[in-house]
Amino acid sequence: MSSSEVVVYYAPFCPYCAWAQQLLDDKGVEYKLINVNEDDALRSQMEDRSNRNTVPQIFIGDHHIGGYDDLSALDRQGGLDPLLQAVQSPG
Repeated sequence: MSSSEVVVYYAPFCPYCAWAQQLLDDKGVEYKLINVNEDDALRSQMEDRSNRNTVPQIFIGDHHIGGYDDLSALDRQGGLDPLLQAVQSPG
């Protein structure tokens, strides 16, 4: 995985996953979705990276953000936009 990308590990029909995607969509962010619902290897990858077994798990560059509640809280505190800008800006 590139350290300059936003990655969302998710499962279909997960409302928290949909809310996380909507928040990122509202910010105009490009992100990579990884469906862990039926792929044990991808779920293991997510668990290894995050030390958590719930979805969504969100990474911005090398930073593990956590789930939707963590992403939303980071946004409310004003910390999300600077992280997104750092990974989305060219160069």
